[in-house]
Amino acid sequence: MQSSDAHPLAISRLTPMRLPDILGASVHEDTHEHGMTAERRIMDPTLRRELQDVLLRDSLKFGDFTLTSGRKSDYYLDCRLTTLRPRGAFLVAKLLLDELKSLRVDAIGGPTIAADPVVGALMPLASLEGIPLVGFLVRKEAKGHGMQRSVEGPLEPGMRVALFDDVATTGGSLKHAIDEVEASRCTVVNTYVIVDRQEGAQENFVHWGYPFHPFFTIAELRAAHHP
Repeated sequence: MQSSDAHPLAISRLTPMRLPDILGASVHEDTHEHGMTAERRIMDPTLRRELQDVLLRDSLKFGDFTLTSGRKSDYYLDCRLTTLRPRGAFLVAKLLLDELKSLRVDAIGGPTIAADPVVGALMPLASLEGIPLVGFLVRKEAKGHGMQRSVEGPLEPGMRVALFDDVATTGGSLKHAIDEVEASRCTVVNTYVIVDRQEGAQENFVHWGYPFHPFFTIAELRAAHHP
C-alpha cells in the first residue's frame, strides 16, 4: 500500500511539476461531518467547456422519453456515449485527475459500469504525470464465485479514496460504493459525477455527510443547449 503521506513527494520525484501545480491555482475547501477537508482546484475552463460541448452533442437529447422507472422526462442523458469515445474519456479523466492532485488520495474508483471507462482512462494519465494512483470498481453485489469480492482492484485497508460516477439522480449508486469502500476499511475523501440531475443527490450527500462535486448540473447543460 502506498502511504498517503508520501504522495506529494512521490509526485515531485517522478516528474517535474509546474509552478501552478505546486502553488495551487485556486483551491476550494469543503469540510464534511466525517472531519475531512476536501480541497478542489478550479477546473480548466477550456477543457471543461470542451467537455460541455461533447456532452451536449453526444450524450444529452431533448424530447419525450420514458425512463426505466416509467417516469416521463423531457430529456435523456447517457454519459457513456461520451466516456466511451476517445476524446470524451480523455476530457473527463483529465479534469478528474486535476481535481485529485490536491486531495492526497491513493485510489480512484466507482460503480461499475459507469466508472469503468473513466477509471481506465485515468490510470495511464496518472502514470504519465508520476502520480501513484490505483483504480478500483465496485460491483452492485459480490461475485458468487472466486474471491467473492464486491470491490475489484488493488484497494487496500487504510487507503484514502475518491469515488466517481457518471450521473447522479439521488446518489444511491455512489452511496453503495461508499459503503463498500468503507467496509474495506478505506476512507472516502471526495465524490464526483459528470452530471447532477438535481433530483436529490446534493441534498442526500449533505445528509450523509460526504462531499459531492458534479462537473455540471443538468440546469447548466439546459442553459447551454442551443437547438
